[in-house]
Amino acid sequence: MSPVIPRFELDEESSGAGAHVIRVRGEIHVSTAPEFAQRLSAAIDSGKTAIVLDMSGVEFIDSTGLSVLLNGLRLVTQMQGRMAVVCANPTVLRLFQITSLDDTFDIFDDRANAVAHVLQDSDLSADDSSAGAP
Repeated sequence: MSPVIPRFELDEESSGAGAHVIRVRGEIHVSTAPEFAQRLSAAIDSGKTAIVLDMSGVEFIDSTGLSVLLNGLRLVTQMQGRMAVVCANPTVLRLFQITSLDDTFDIFDDRANAVAHVLQDSDLSADDSSAGAP
């Protein structure tokens, strides 16, 4: 019997307005999280500070995947940037809720609102820097 290979796909694109969108599909767990972490960190290290993680195609995420998300949020925040998550899958959303991470992440059910959110926040002036803070 051959091992089951998890379905995991990741691609990146820039929105015309300046947000960097990372679209993830499939499963995010211990065997797929390292690639996800590397790609997310590389985007942030290259100066991308308006990040949208489109997880609308994610079917499963475990604690390792959540750790990648938290680390990415920490890195973006350190660079004075913003990150938003697109997620409409009730099972994945429930995990955010039971871990109370729905209070930590800016979660949207569609990409357009997430892009608008990270771009709006990236243009905030210094006197309004607390808006939308996790």
